[in-house]
Amino acid sequence: MPDNNLLIEKIDAVLPQTQCSQCGFDGCKPYAEAIVKGHADINQCPPGGDATAARIAAILNIASKPLNTAYGYPKPPAVAVIDEDWCIGCTFCLRACPVDAIIGAAKYMHTVLTELCTGCERCIAPCPMDCISMVPVPEPATPEIRQQKADDARERYHLRKLRLARNQRRIKKPDQNPSEKSTAAATLQAINAKQAAIQAAMEKARTALARSNIPTRE
Repeated sequence: MPDNNLLIEKIDAVLPQTQCSQCGFDGCKPYAEAIVKGHADINQCPPGGDATAARIAAILNIASKPLNTAYGYPKPPAVAVIDEDWCIGCTFCLRACPVDAIIGAAKYMHTVLTELCTGCERCIAPCPMDCISMVPVPEPATPEIRQQKADDARERYHLRKLRLARNQRRIKKPDQNPSEKSTAAATLQAINAKQAAIQAAMEKARTALARSNIPTRE
């Protein structure tokens, strides 16, 4: 009998790691788990298309199926770009990004790190200013580069999940230690320093974006 955990890892390894949730699950790993548990079919990944369905079928030693277009259609590679003139710093897009490819802080302009963006489009719907658009980018030059980008996106996705879980535990932990209150000033100072670092990174990203000839929203 095959090891389910091993099957999950193998299937996750061939998924495109866009973390777009079009398959009906909140990420590629949950989708892989659902396939192995019999809760999802092999052909629900629009970014992967027929090719990914065939690779999953080979792993499971079953017949392949064409993409179920009820979940969407394959699209050319694209990345999100924020129109800085309209961004109000609401942080909705930042919280929606599954791979932490957006930087910014509340009431400060946000910027997409295009080299990290998977093109999942999950940042578009939450934006109240409709200031995020998708712009095409070249296909990866080789399958090896495409796989490396997917592996990198998977790592960022898992790190984000760990960070959110850690933050949630901190929120739930009761504040029973009076000495912790004395660190409030130091914490605030650290937050201000972090925001300053974010602003510097945003300036760097904006400069890089201007040099990349990626079009922005008119």
